[in-house]
Order: sequence, then C-alpha cells, then structure tokens
Amino acid sequence: MKIVHVITRLILGGAQENTLITCRVLAERGHEVTLITGPAIGPEGALFEQTKNAPFETIVIRKLRREIRAGYDLASYFQLRKLIRQIRPDIVHTHSAKAGILGRFAADAVRSGPKRKRRPYIVHTIHGLPFHPYQSPLLKRFYIAAEKAAARRTDCMICVADAMAEKAIAAGIGEPGDFVTAYSAIDEQAFVQPPGEQAISDFRRKYRIGEQTVVIVCIARLAELKGHEYIIRSASVLAPKYENVVWLFVGDGALTEQIKSQIQLASLGYRFRFTGLLPPEQIPLAIHASDILVHCSLREGLARVLPQAMLCAKPVVSFDIDGAREVVNENTGFLIEPENVEQLVDACERLIQDPDLRFRLGYQGRESVMEKFAPETMVAVIESVYNHLIYGRDLNDDEVPGRETAEEEE
Repeated sequence: MKIVHVITRLILGGAQENTLITCRVLAERGHEVTLITGPAIGPEGALFEQTKNAPFETIVIRKLRREIRAGYDLASYFQLRKLIRQIRPDIVHTHSAKAGILGRFAADAVRSGPKRKRRPYIVHTIHGLPFHPYQSPLLKRFYIAAEKAAARRTDCMICVADAMAEKAIAAGIGEPGDFVTAYSAIDEQAFVQPPGEQAISDFRRKYRIGEQTVVIVCIARLAELKGHEYIIRSASVLAPKYENVVWLFVGDGALTEQIKSQIQLASLGYRFRFTGLLPPEQIPLAIHASDILVHCSLREGLARVLPQAMLCAKPVVSFDIDGAREVVNENTGFLIEPENVEQLVDACERLIQDPDLRFRLGYQGRESVMEKFAPETMVAVIESVYNHLIYGRDLNDDEVPGRETAEEEE
C-alpha cells in the first residue's frame, strides 16, 4: 500500500513517538510510507533526528503549526491537498488536532469515485481529544464542531484507548462502528532491559540523589494541565515525614520557571530535582533510576509514560482520567481522583513505606503491558484497518494479539 501519515509537529511527545513507530514498522513491512509534518517549534524538543535514514520519506510543511493562524492554516491546507494529489496514496492517516482537521479535509477534497472504492481512504488516530472541561465553552464548541465535520470525512478512527472513543461518541463525533482501539506502541526493549547499576548510580549522582533515597518521578511537559502543582502540594505533606524521599521532574516547557517558584515558596527546593529536557533514549534510565512514577495530568489520551514505567517494573500513581484506567489498577498501582491531593499523598505514602509493594506492583504491571503495547501489536491493528478499507477484509480484533478490552480484563 501507499500510505501518507500527517502530524502537526515532531516534538517529544506520545503522539509523535507513536507516529514514527507506525511509519517505521509499516515501511519495514513493505509499504510505501510518506510522513508529512510541520516544524518542531518550542522548548519540548524535536524528533526529526529519528527521520534521518528512516525507511520512509519525510516532508515538512513550514506553515503547519499547532496554534490557530488563519493564513498559515489555509496555506497548509492547500499544500497538503497538492502533496496528496501528487503522491496519490491509498491511505491518508492523520494524527493530532490541527493536522487531523486540515489533513482530512485536504484528503477528502482530492478523492473521487464511489463511496466504497474512493481513494485515498481516510484514517485518523485520536491520541487525545482537543476539547476538554478546562477550556472556555466557546472554544470547546468550536473544536467539537470541527471534529464532527472532519469525522464525516473519515473512514475509520483509531483510538489509543477505549476511553477516547467513548468521549468522542458522547460528544456526537462518529458512531460506535467508526472506532477501533490500537494501544500506542512503545519500543519496549530499552525499558524492559535495565541499564545497569553503574548507569543508575551515575544518573543519581548527577542529580544529587543518594543510593538509598526513594525517588518519585514525574515525566511530563512543564505546561498547563500537566498537574505538577498537585505533586508539589503532596510533597509539602510528605517531605517533613520522610527525609529519604526526593521528587524528580523530567521535562521542560512554558511553566518551568513558574513551577520552580512554587517549589521555592513551599520551601521544598532541596527536595526537588529537575533534569530539563531529556532525549528519548534517556527516559528508560530516568525511570529505572527512580522508584515510583506519578502522573497527575488532567487530560491525556493514554499517557505513554504509564506503560513505560510498568515495562521498567515500577509502580504508578495516576489521576483517573481518560485511558489511565485501561492500564492502572490495584495490580499495577494506584488510580486516584483527579485533583485529590489527599489520595495522592496516601498512595505515595503507602509506596514509600513498603518496598515489597513497590516490587510486586511493578512486576505485575510489566506482565500486563508487554504484549498490549508492542509495536507489532499496534501496527497489526492499524494494518487490519487499512486492509478492511482497501480490500474489504473483515476487522476481527480477536485475531490480533493484545487486543483484550478493559472490560474483558476486569
């Protein structure tokens, strides 16, 4: 098949890593793959390095940006339409909100033929919905209207968690038969294989962390709705009680200085460490060098850092939002109410006090995600969607490994 993937930007992020893995594995399976993206602008880092010597072509549209800019958006739409017409793909597969809207409209504008035989077929992956309770009602209505219009031009929508399909349908976007879940793939070996005691010791020494110290790590952009303030508030309660605990923030973003100021105002500067932006290959080391992963984001599709931590055999504490409950349960960690600092303190305290509990939850977590988040598992689902659209083959999730639903697991 000839396949075009479209994503807004290749910053460090789950949707971007997912897309690069998808393009790579599809190309390795013999498909002709082109990735179209915008420039990576901002402090979150770029993944362009991974496109070098990749088995697929990458095209950059300079005016494709994350923020709404009418002139740039219109120019990007026309350039996308031109490229799709030139490439003549069988499938156009879009990712992220901006590229998802522009890419689907552009692909729909160039295809022709009867409804069941028109090319290109249009697929969209929902990594996270662009509307949420924390934005203005007017902006939320705008995003829902745009997603509804794009959904009418989409042949199949792939979700990184069942929760994404449920939320989209509840908002009037698509019908139940329009959605398939493919959990976001992780290159697992780096997480499963420990980096070695010396590497872990060196990492801890670099950030002034003692060998016997319990490290609570948060890996997320330092940005709105990522929940760092709740971790700081929980640390205000826990730090006086546990002298052997430090908190490690991995990432960078627009709120870096504001978050550091909050920590200083709480007189907790000596208990927090910041790594800044780490390259993707160092994320497994940061997790292996820690003891507990905490994720307090208020909106996600399904945060990749949760299964990443589980692959490292680390227990996780997460707010119960979107797809988190599809991996976090009493066997793998603690799922707590969003914004509930008391529950966050209690979960962290139990894990701080009980190394055996940390060990047991960590290894149970690893067993639960190994197959479900393997690249071959994700791409098998995606490829089955393509085959269904192009060749009319049946979509049978039961034949794809790792496709048990959250309900079946329960």
